[in-house]
Amino acid sequence: MFGSARGRTKRLTRVWSAAAPDHVVALAWAPDGRTLAAAAGTGPVTLLDAATGAVRTVVRAHERGAAVVAFHPAGGPLATAGMDGAARLWHPHTAAPVADLPGGGAAWVERLAWAADGSRLAVAAGRTVRLWTPDGRRLADLTDRPSTVSDLAWQPGGDTLTALVYGGVKLWTVPAAGPPTSRLFAWKGSPLKMAWSPDGRLLAHGNQDATVHFWYAGTAEDLQMSGYPTKVRELSWDRTGRFLATGGGNAVCVWDCGGAGPAGSTPQMLAGHAEGTTLAAVEYQRQGFLLASAGTDGRVCLWQPANAKRPLAGAADGAGAAACLAWSPDDKYLAVGYESGAVAVFRAG
Repeated sequence: MFGSARGRTKRLTRVWSAAAPDHVVALAWAPDGRTLAAAAGTGPVTLLDAATGAVRTVVRAHERGAAVVAFHPAGGPLATAGMDGAARLWHPHTAAPVADLPGGGAAWVERLAWAADGSRLAVAAGRTVRLWTPDGRRLADLTDRPSTVSDLAWQPGGDTLTALVYGGVKLWTVPAAGPPTSRLFAWKGSPLKMAWSPDGRLLAHGNQDATVHFWYAGTAEDLQMSGYPTKVRELSWDRTGRFLATGGGNAVCVWDCGGAGPAGSTPQMLAGHAEGTTLAAVEYQRQGFLLASAGTDGRVCLWQPANAKRPLAGAADGAGAAACLAWSPDDKYLAVGYESGAVAVFRAG
C-alpha cells in the first residue's frame, strides 16, 4: 500500500511562523483548512490565517488557562475547554461567543470530543461527562464514572463514546433516541491518552507505567506492550488501521497491528530526535502515508516508515521545545506549536 512512496524524498519547508501569547498547548485546523486555532496555556485562543499566519483575532477563552481546542467537523462552532471549570463554543471565523458549557463543578475541563457527524459534543470535567448540541443545548449527563476521566473519544463508525479512567476504559453507547448503555473494559492502571483505529476495531491507550495497552472492541480481548523509557502520551494510527505510532521516549515506535496483531512482534524504531529528550507528539497524515513527530529537542521529523532503508524523509528545527502538532485537512501542511509560544506551518513535499 506504500509502494508509490518508495524512492521519493519528502521535505519540510517552513511556510510561515507566528506568535501566540504563551506556551501553545493545542492546535486545530478548521475543516476547510483556512483557519488554524492555537490555544495558549494562559488562556487565550488565537485564530490564524492558515495561508499567511496573520492573526485574525485573539479571544480570552479561559481565564485560568486553556487546555484543548476543537473545530466542529462540518464548519460549525469552535469548542474550547480550560482551567476555569467550563467549555465554551465560539463562532469559527470571528470567535464571537456562542454558548458556555458548565463542566459540572470540576475546577478543570481538559477533554472535548465532537461526534463524527457533529451532532454532539462530549465534555469531560473530573468525573463528569456531559453531551451538548452544537448550539449549546445540554443533552445528557453520562453516569457511572469510576474515576476522573483522563481522555475522551468517539469510536469510529458508531454512537459509542469512550472515556479513559483509572481502572480501565468506560464505553457508553449513546443512541439518537433512548437511554445510553455502558460497559467497562477493566484494567488496573493509570491510562493517559487513547487512539481508536480508523475502523473502530482496536483501541490503544498509553499509560503512566510506560506501557501501551490494546483492546479488541468486539471481544474486549486485550494485550499490553512494555519496555518504553517513559510514560506514553503520544499515539497515532495510520489511515489503514494497521500501524500504530507511539512515543514514550525520544524514538518513534511503530507497531504492526495487522494479521495476528502486535503480540510477539518487534516494532519499527524511528530515531531522529536527540538523546535525553522526549517526543511531544506523533501524527500520521489523515489520508497519506507520512508520519510526523515533534520533540522537546525542538526538532520536527517527517517519516515514511515503509521505506526501511531511508525512513527519515525530512526534518526541521524549530523555536525551542515542541509541544503539539497537527496535519491540515488536505495533508499538505503540518502545524507545530512550541512551548515558547511560537506557531509554525511547514509544507510537506
